[in-house]
Amino acid sequence: RPPCEVVVRSVLPAFRSLVARRLIEKFNFSQVAAAKKLGTTQASISHYLYSKRGEKMVKQLEDSPSVQAIVDEIA
Repeated sequence: RPPCEVVVRSVLPAFRSLVARRLIEKFNFSQVAAAKKLGTTQASISHYLYSKRGEKMVKQLEDSPSVQAIVDEIA
């Protein structure tokens, strides 16, 4: 697969999952509020939280301090 396809299918959902979790856990956002901030739906946020989207890459991205810094900055 081309790199852009890998990013769209794997990396981006995992990154969104990390940002959504940070908004909800650290800043006490509701799923609806997090969805509005991320420009997505509440259902997507629910999928991110319950590991139905992006889970393949989440563990890899969680282990990266530079990715965590970017997640913090965006959240």
